[in-house]
Amino acid sequence: MSGTVSTASLSEKVRALVRPERWAHIQRVAELARSIAEQNGLDGEKAYLAGLLHDAARDLPEAELLRLAPPENPVEEAHPLALHGRAARRLAEAWGVEDGAVLEAIEGHVFGVDPENGIGMALYVADVSEPGRGVNGEIRALALEGNLLEAYRRAVRNKVEYLKAKGIPVHPKTLEVYQRL
Repeated sequence: MSGTVSTASLSEKVRALVRPERWAHIQRVAELARSIAEQNGLDGEKAYLAGLLHDAARDLPEAELLRLAPPENPVEEAHPLALHGRAARRLAEAWGVEDGAVLEAIEGHVFGVDPENGIGMALYVADVSEPGRGVNGEIRALALEGNLLEAYRRAVRNKVEYLKAKGIPVHPKTLEVYQRL
């Protein structure tokens, strides 16, 4: 994190942009991401920060998402909500967040991150398995037992299988991560 940006001020900025239910989700994800990171020997505060910011743009109007994060492929053009990770990264950058791993985690929480980014994996797993969602408890447990890579592998696989079963096109970045894992 940039030394000039306080978590408290970022919390206020995010909270002002999202619905109360989303804010509750964000808080659960941030806490879980911190716990997962710490259980896997990673920086818990960076994971918390990424969690705090990951859905900052999730409730923005479609026009604002498109302005912040213009679509880069047909999947994004067809599903503008898929842009909320990249849009949240742009907001975080504008708010003074400079840490590359944190920014990559924020952007990558929608499609997946390079497995070299432990903070990104912790956020991805926390987002899909936070207790409020009521699913993926086994993935959360794996990550909290210190097996983050396997938890991440399962989370990405579940997402790809879910999207394919629903007939929803899988984002090219998600397929790339899926194949790497």
